[in-house]
Amino acid sequence: MAISISVVLLLLILAAIFMRMGGLKFSHAAVCVLLGFFLAGTSMAPTIANGINATAGVVSNLRP
Repeated sequence: MAISISVVLLLLILAAIFMRMGGLKFSHAAVCVLLGFFLAGTSMAPTIANGINATAGVVSNLRP
């Protein structure tokens, strides 16, 4: 578990740096995909999924 959390933190830092640079290349996208993959294996995954579902529910209830 400690290894996966440190990998998630490293990939999160790399993704933030890549976004700050302004250009998203293939290598940057690969880091973001790996970040999502490793984040899905952490204990934060259910919280993130619940947040996304709640946000989707709010957006689907909006009427123009």
